Amino acid sequence: MNSEAPEPIAKDAAPAVGVTPIAKLAEPHRWLGVVALVAAAGAIGSGMLWQKLGQVQEQLARQTADSDAQAGEARSTAKQAQELAIETAAKIAVLDARLSEVTLQRTQLEELIQSLSRSRDENLVVDMESGLRLAQQQAQLTGSVEPLLTALKSAEQRVNRAAQPRLAPIQRAIAKDIARIKNTALSDTPAMLLKLDELVSLADEIPVSNALPSAKTPPVLERQAQESLPGWWGRVGVVIRDEVRGLVRVSKIDSPDAALLSPEQAFFVRENFKLKVLNARLGLLARQTEAARADLSAASGSLTRFFDGSSRKTQAAQAALQVLQSQMRTLEVPRVDDTLAALATAAAGR
Repeated sequence: MNSEAPEPIAKDAAPAVGVTPIAKLAEPHRWLGVVALVAAAGAIGSGMLWQKLGQVQEQLARQTADSDAQAGEARSTAKQAQELAIETAAKIAVLDARLSEVTLQRTQLEELIQSLSRSRDENLVVDMESGLRLAQQQAQLTGSVEPLLTALKSAEQRVNRAAQPRLAPIQRAIAKDIARIKNTALSDTPAMLLKLDELVSLADEIPVSNALPSAKTPPVLERQAQESLPGWWGRVGVVIRDEVRGLVRVSKIDSPDAALLSPEQAFFVRENFKLKVLNARLGLLARQTEAARADLSAASGSLTRFFDGSSRKTQAAQAALQVLQSQMRTLEVPRVDDTLAALATAAAGR
């Protein structure tokens, strides 16, 4: 390092070469020019910014005016659209009303056409149904299935002549009912009535349990011309023996009520038996099977209780009552429910 101290500069030293007093005067004017320039540039920029701001304001005002105009037009358009919507709704309501009227008229016309086209089939169905119901009543009154078979066969022929596909279920039901009725075994009601009449006639001849034996005509004890004496005495002995035996009678009576019957009571018991048989006959004619069966059961009980079971007539009456009771179970006339159901379905148009 240099340890020597710098030499002091003399105060009266002469200025540097090239710096004149005119240059020193020019430097402040330069700064003023720059400031003026900057001020001018700022003024120009402010003017331009003011002008642009004015243009923006004018544009905003125009846009606001345009927006107001468009809003007015929109309100007018919305009002017109609302009026148009109301008018359209009114027209649609009128059209709906007219459409409903047209639909109703069309429905009525279709129903009329359908009724005209089906009137013949429906009349056929109604006629067959009424005929079958009448035949059912006749069969129940008479106890015979012939009215039912006749009505079913007639209905089958009419269905075959009609040749309508919608009547096919009726045809099948008729065939099913005919087969079922033919396979049903029914008792002969007239024959049963005849048996009941025979029972009423037989009631007067049936002996009660404590009835006395019928008196026999005593034989003539006169000696014949060619008869020997020992033979005549033998015949007299037989007559005496029979008379002695008739003094005492031994019989078996199961019911104590029958043993205590007096002749007057026996008469009323016999008449009561007749009444029960006649009531069963009336029940059979009235088609009241249960009541007729109950009367026959009561008559059979009375026959067993009060009448002589060893008598052939009592046994015949008891057998006839049992046969009648068994025949009462087959008196129910079959019904034609399948055919009636098919006719009801066809009448409903299903």
